[in-house]
Amino acid sequence: MSNNKYDAINRREFIKVSAITLASAQGLALSGKTDAEKQHESIKSFTIAVPDSIIEDLRERLERTRFPDQLENAGWSYGTELSYLKELCTYWHSGFDWRAQERVLNSFGHFHTNIDGLMIHFIHQRSKEKKAVPLIITHGWPGSFIEFTKIIGPLTDPVAHGGRSEDAFHVICPSIPGYGFSDAPKKSGFGCKQVAETFAKLMARLGYSRYGAQGGDWGSYISAWLAAIDTNHVNGLHLNATLGNAQEETTKENTEGLSLQNTKELEKMKKVEETETGYAAIQSTKPQSLGYGLNDSPAGLAAWIVEKFHRWSDCGGNIEKRFTKDILLTNIMIYWITQTITSSMRLYSEARASGWKLLPEEKITVPTGFILSPIEPQLPREWVEKSFNVTRWTVMPSGGHFVALEEPDLLVEDVRGFFRGLR
Repeated sequence: MSNNKYDAINRREFIKVSAITLASAQGLALSGKTDAEKQHESIKSFTIAVPDSIIEDLRERLERTRFPDQLENAGWSYGTELSYLKELCTYWHSGFDWRAQERVLNSFGHFHTNIDGLMIHFIHQRSKEKKAVPLIITHGWPGSFIEFTKIIGPLTDPVAHGGRSEDAFHVICPSIPGYGFSDAPKKSGFGCKQVAETFAKLMARLGYSRYGAQGGDWGSYISAWLAAIDTNHVNGLHLNATLGNAQEETTKENTEGLSLQNTKELEKMKKVEETETGYAAIQSTKPQSLGYGLNDSPAGLAAWIVEKFHRWSDCGGNIEKRFTKDILLTNIMIYWITQTITSSMRLYSEARASGWKLLPEEKITVPTGFILSPIEPQLPREWVEKSFNVTRWTVMPSGGHFVALEEPDLLVEDVRGFFRGLR
């Protein structure tokens, strides 16, 4: 199959859409509105169904991969290890069963709705428990909604997973605009605040007047903005990253009085900034140039994404200690089949354009809980409290950046515990 033929495939060709209005999907009445208003506010269900032609094209591209060389005994120190990438791509070509993963993903309720001209994708899994609390969970980069497939069940049906009925949630997992099955913004200026504004409209459209927000990576910033701009409706904010508005300079004046542990964390953070942020520099300055290669080469895309899952997880150097090949490739497939790697990276450009001012200037008053990885450097709590109303602070005994995949039980228990006093 030629590249031109592949590129001509409409990005949403593989999504089988069947219209479902809010009235039928959520039991919410739309009476008294014009047909145009009903259409605008409709929610459409869809099933992921990737055409065979896209799978065939993928296999052909994998067969033609030109792998680079690698220094002896380099391991992962220069980026994704050559031997592991070859192993992963061989499995992707000959062993990975996308159709099986498709069936798993389609076991959840997927929906689309048009908000301000952008078609937004989200999973909406309602609990059978009458007192369930709505909870919107937002992913980051290079993740996707598939990060939450292990926690949706325990959150929506706690009794079936050893929990209590009063801890139930209705779970909403949207794809950030420009990621996965959500449309990409066509103009610059669409950063974390604008994503949050979109998600606030989504929650209102679903009929939720009171809800919680949870997130990691970019999802932490988006959720924080959601709490800031929709304060009257967000009852609690739960994040798995420490955030600060200014991330204060580690000068003697600012660090004086900090504990030895906090000082060590800041030193670790400085080292990470020096050695591990090259990806952010290029994604925030030249995402388009990088995108040509990643959008065209499945091996290149896999190498770019898998390196982060290896480096940011609590895997002890063995990536498959935390993630199976199927999990890794399913996440990569979301970027590949939707061709959204370039648009996903533009969120970094928007952050840079803002001067990396990623949080509101004013302190967020919504009660906020943090669950933190022991391997990621953390800002001192007293600094974080300048930007958030911190009511819970949990440091996990294990786990890394992708907590919903690495330690789903710990995350679920912390979310349950945090929201018990906020229902």
